[in-house]
Amino acid sequence: MNLVDSRGWLEYFADGPYADFYAPAIEDTGLLIVPTICILEVFKRVLQQRGEDAALQIIAVMHQGQVVELSANIALRAAKVGNELKLPLADSVILATAQAFGALIWTQDSHFREIEGVRYI
Repeated sequence: MNLVDSRGWLEYFADGPYADFYAPAIEDTGLLIVPTICILEVFKRVLQQRGEDAALQIIAVMHQGQVVELSANIALRAAKVGNELKLPLADSVILATAQAFGALIWTQDSHFREIEGVRYI
């Protein structure tokens, strides 16, 4: 399983310099999980920059993967791992979600650089 963090989605949709890094994970929708926190962050950023129509189109693509709601179990795991690793809230939720599904995190976020189960660029 794969999980692309919010920054990765934004990079991919903007066709940024690292879009090709994220493409294999995003395009293999059968193995892709999408935490709702990523939907929130991506929608908000695209809404601010390009408007609601563009944001809704991008969210529709994100829904091609398996959307994972923030359950109580994932929330508690996120609190524990966030406290242990001193991670921001969204990163804690992303990591806890990946751990719950045995997923590889694809990211450019330096908070994840030394964490097992992360593909960092």
